[in-house]
Amino acid sequence: MFEVRELSSPVEAIREEHAPDAVVVDCERDFETLPPAQAEDLGLLVDALEPASYPAEWLPANAPKLLARYAGSDFTVGMPGDGSIAWTRQTDPPTVIVKPRVGGSPEPFLNFLLAEALVEVGLDVPEQFIGFFEEEYRALDQATSLDSGGTYQVAAALYDGWKGLHTREVFAEWDDDHPELADAWQDAGTRLEDRVSELPRAVARGETEFADATELACASLKHAIELPAPFAALDTDAYREHGPDYAITWAEKTFDALEE
Repeated sequence: MFEVRELSSPVEAIREEHAPDAVVVDCERDFETLPPAQAEDLGLLVDALEPASYPAEWLPANAPKLLARYAGSDFTVGMPGDGSIAWTRQTDPPTVIVKPRVGGSPEPFLNFLLAEALVEVGLDVPEQFIGFFEEEYRALDQATSLDSGGTYQVAAALYDGWKGLHTREVFAEWDDDHPELADAWQDAGTRLEDRVSELPRAVARGETEFADATELACASLKHAIELPAPFAALDTDAYREHGPDYAITWAEKTFDALEE
């Protein structure tokens, strides 16, 4: 199911700097959430498994089943929205998992994704948004006018954006020591700029759902590109410092404005 991945020199340097004990593996099949039987195969490559669990009262009654399962006592890894590379601290040492869907990606971009995951592991932040919002996830659910899937998507996006405010400080220092990764980071941001600038018009015309727009805008925070309103309000030191409380206030104000 899993095989230790050989890392390129730039990525290995990032691993040594930010997560020297992390194990990076290839997974033989794509996944959103690995069920316990498959997730436990990671035990063959690490010293111990330490399943995460969260209080049931943190979740609204209509929470998606996968989120409830992840928050419960089952040992599962990964959630929808994780992208091509997932990581977990439910293993000791932590594990970065590369999915087959990365096949065909340009090597510089893949190296950036791997480096990003290792930087996130080194920050010692929660691996999923429920560990970020905690009991405040119910407040976020009440702040939006979306169904459970839409609220999940917005929550995952907001957490991704908050992480991006932290990781981009690391990425911005790569020019001298890791120029290849710095170029890949900047190139990815440049490719997003036009799409991001068009988001308000796309939402207004009904071409893009608000949750999708939030996901793209928040994914862009790590690239330090200019965001349009209402997403520009997330590109602040206040969000970086106050996290979930700021995110919920932003959601309340944003959805009130959308409903006017």
